[in-house]
Amino acid sequence: MSTQVGIISSGAWGTAIGKQIAQKGIKVQMWDFMKEVVEDINKNHLNSRYLPGIMLPPDLSATTDIIEAANEKDFLIIATPSIYLVDTVKKILEARDIREGKTTVGIITKGFIASPSGPKLIVSTLEDYFPGFYRDNIVYIAGPSHAEEVSVNKLTGLISACRNGKNSIRFRELLTSPSLFVFSSIDVIGVQTCAATKNVIAIAFGMLDALKENSDYFGDNTESLLLAAGLNEIQKIGKVLGATHPETFTSISGVGDLDVTCRSIHGRNRRFGRDIVLKNILDQFTGIDDMINNIDKVGYLPEGAVAAKFVRQIIDQYKIKLPISNIVYNIINKDISAKDAISLLLGNTAESMRDELV
Repeated sequence: MSTQVGIISSGAWGTAIGKQIAQKGIKVQMWDFMKEVVEDINKNHLNSRYLPGIMLPPDLSATTDIIEAANEKDFLIIATPSIYLVDTVKKILEARDIREGKTTVGIITKGFIASPSGPKLIVSTLEDYFPGFYRDNIVYIAGPSHAEEVSVNKLTGLISACRNGKNSIRFRELLTSPSLFVFSSIDVIGVQTCAATKNVIAIAFGMLDALKENSDYFGDNTESLLLAAGLNEIQKIGKVLGATHPETFTSISGVGDLDVTCRSIHGRNRRFGRDIVLKNILDQFTGIDDMINNIDKVGYLPEGAVAAKFVRQIIDQYKIKLPISNIVYNIINKDISAKDAISLLLGNTAESMRDELV
């Protein structure tokens, strides 16, 4: 019997991953709640809403029935944005193969999930919902991988992280292709931390990038200063959350993902930072909670804005200094304007770097 793969959510990233797998002749079935998206995929082999202009392989199909997408699958990839993740996952738990533990589950969603004890990473959150035999067996997949480039087969590297090394290898073999290099890791916490927090730094980078256009003071050197200090903050968060391998942060899941998220024109969080400065996009919101509750008004999904709230909670919970992340939160919460904050941001960035070096 041939391998069957399900993907929950047909956004750009889920669709790009589905395309890569289906190009290998593997049957892939995606789920989306929007009938027009499903019909576009099935009839036209396109996902015009989320990944326009990309022809999809015939082995990639879609359904509006979430149980159908999850059942009778060897692999299930969950790609739902973090703010909708738990509600979506609850719907697939009735799938027979999930109840019986027959399906290997992977997550490609980035971010944190709220809990009574503070922000939680995605895998540990979902382990509380999935049947017990999924504990330590869920695979987390991340890396510097914009959907726009993965979908046109540009060479990309990913990390497949799982405490169960066999499951990590299973997903590595599923995803590996001529244009996808996939590496295994057991540092599930470290890889998740990098994926969740780099979007916050990218918002700061986008603001600096916008100000740099008409400045004699900010340049490429300044952006590299911010990038390095941002990586230090990500490492601090990983340490308090329980990351196990320091090299995670100097690999593609750390510095690699941070670099592409900050510098690529495809980055939504970089774009959001630029829009804060150039388009005053925050004017329509009263603060970060109002923005998150009305995030559709942005016109795209800057997950770093959601992550900024969680990182602020981590700062308070663990009493750690994260000046860049803290200022990004303050800007989105409208405690301080972006233009007023940027000099403070860079001053604190330099201070953060000095703290790391002494």
